[in-house]
Amino acid sequence: MDFSTKPILGMIHLAGDDPVKRALDEVAIYEEEGIDGVIVENYHGTASDVVDVLRVLDTSILVGVNILPNNFWISLPLAVKYKLDFVQLDHVAGVYESGSIDYNHYKFVKERNKVLVLGGVWPKYYTPVSGSDLESDLLTGVEQAEAIVVTGAGTGQETPISKVKKFRSVIGDHPLIVGAGLTVENCYSSLKLADGGIVGSVFKENGDTHKKIDRYRVREFVDIVKEVRNSI
Repeated sequence: MDFSTKPILGMIHLAGDDPVKRALDEVAIYEEEGIDGVIVENYHGTASDVVDVLRVLDTSILVGVNILPNNFWISLPLAVKYKLDFVQLDHVAGVYESGSIDYNHYKFVKERNKVLVLGGVWPKYYTPVSGSDLESDLLTGVEQAEAIVVTGAGTGQETPISKVKKFRSVIGDHPLIVGAGLTVENCYSSLKLADGGIVGSVFKENGDTHKKIDRYRVREFVDIVKEVRNSI
């Protein structure tokens, strides 16, 4: 993945009565409208649905996978099996009140499944335990993933620009991806600081992840991204 181009990765939420067909339709729209890659995620579907999509997916853009909740022991081998470009993980550093993982196990699996990882630190829906230090966790994250993902409080909720700036100040030139809440209104300022974005709900009516993506919302967003790239 070339982070110098500020890649935009579109989410595939696996919603609808036929999530595989919808996924293929949405990947086609993303490819036609200039999105750089997709993340197939079991947000509304199942891990089995993810596999069903990967078996038949044929696209020229980047393809990644995220098996929720942070199931790296499934997603990393899947990425190797289907020759994917990357994996997204909720977090790769930090200790949380719920949902923490065994990082030694993660390193063991990653060493045996060499795939580019986009990994979060202090992400949406995870509360760091008392006494956690963001800077320390970010520096650990840099060692654990090829890019760090920064998010706000939840899906579709804007990632505060102050948080983007904080992450950038700590990780330096290490790739930084805005993982939630990018819109046509805020993506210019966010992408001037970050090295790419993960986008999904903004492409859907009322931000409803159950709905189909809207081609024209994708096109409008890509137009702003082009302005950012032209300003580099």
